[in-house]
Amino acid sequence: MILALAATLAIVIQDHAALRAEPRSGAAELTRLWQGDVLEVRGEHAGYLKVYDYRRERGGYLRGDAARAVEISESAAPELLAVLRFLRESPGFEALGISYAAAYLKAVPPRAITAEPFDAIGQMAERLADQASGSTGHAADFAPHLDVVEQFGVRMRNFERGGRMQVCYDGEMFHRVLMFPKAQPEERARAVLSLTRPDCIDPDLGPLPRASIDTARSQLLEQIKDGEASAMTQSRLHARRAGVWASLAFAQDHRGEPANAAAERALAELLAVHPADLGDDRRPEYVDAVLRVSAIRWAGASPAAQPGPLTLSAVPGDPGQTCVTLQDARRPRAGAIVRRCTYGLVRMASVQGIPQAPALVLAVQPLESWRELWVFHEKPGGWMIDVLSPGLDNPEEGYVDFAGYAPGTRRLLVAREVKDRGRFRRSFEELRLDDLALVRQASSPELLRDFGQWQDIVWRRGTLALH
Repeated sequence: MILALAATLAIVIQDHAALRAEPRSGAAELTRLWQGDVLEVRGEHAGYLKVYDYRRERGGYLRGDAARAVEISESAAPELLAVLRFLRESPGFEALGISYAAAYLKAVPPRAITAEPFDAIGQMAERLADQASGSTGHAADFAPHLDVVEQFGVRMRNFERGGRMQVCYDGEMFHRVLMFPKAQPEERARAVLSLTRPDCIDPDLGPLPRASIDTARSQLLEQIKDGEASAMTQSRLHARRAGVWASLAFAQDHRGEPANAAAERALAELLAVHPADLGDDRRPEYVDAVLRVSAIRWAGASPAAQPGPLTLSAVPGDPGQTCVTLQDARRPRAGAIVRRCTYGLVRMASVQGIPQAPALVLAVQPLESWRELWVFHEKPGGWMIDVLSPGLDNPEEGYVDFAGYAPGTRRLLVAREVKDRGRFRRSFEELRLDDLALVRQASSPELLRDFGQWQDIVWRRGTLALH
């Protein structure tokens, strides 16, 4: 809800504005005020406004140039809307803009209200939440602004993600935008994109609540039809749908349900994105979708026949576990050569043998947007299973692909993409098969000689690492 505003008002336009006990600069400072704070004006003296702050239940004097008087009347509504439109596009003035939006909604007659002020409040609230999440390195500076906007009914949700505090706007104003039948397509699209953000889903949610949220996200995204929004917004919608359908595919696969359709929809939506339309600011949304779709690349795929004597099989282990066993068909009575169990999704369709090594590789997906590569290879003393992770230090999402094998140098070729602390990294690597130590690394496969000669055809045909 939006706070009801009094008729004689002043809105603070500066941060750290001093509220003093008397109308002079040397008087005792009672408190500090912040942009967007709303005060009742009770008089003026010596260049100071005599004001009362209902939020802090305190009166005092404020320099006249630290606030702007606003008139709450139908005749003043156009001027308030003009200021709101300016502040909506001014980063760093979110609290002030939301305060002016509240004044406008109080001044404009109900018959003239459109979705625009609610869209503006939502945009500014979302931007303020992103700033408070620490992306700028000055998260503490925005805490007072969060207190200011709370008086207007703007609520935030907090939870920890990746070792830092994530602040997210609860989206009430965007829900209101979607209720306006005559809301502009861009307004409705912005609302849907905000309400379906993956980084604003509580990471501690269980599988069932998370699946319910993803289903709701997919339904929201279906409200915006192709051709309704601008080219950039349309590509953002495709990228967001790709990530949502990747989440649904993982959830369906995890429950033992067919995931083919969801995985195919995720890939189709990703291929519909035009990265050039996104610009530099929005390109991370596309790369995020690429990682999410890549992680579920093998979802719903049927296992292929495994030629050669060495084969991998997957059987149920303890409750919730799948156990992978390596066997040699030439010694059927010898039992398993090596065995490993996991709570992740074992992608048997990804099994690929390397007869020259000998070795086998297998994709395993323990988390929705995290896919590892298991390498089964022989060393002196027996067979080993080594796990190649997309990254270290608890990155947020990523995958690692088997990309080929160079028999002359016994090097494994892999491609990795990872998101760590909000930054994306992609690398192509040559690893020594014996110990999986890194030999060479590059940002493009063309920079590595073995990739040019020995990259796997199946990988090149199906990977998204070359996007």
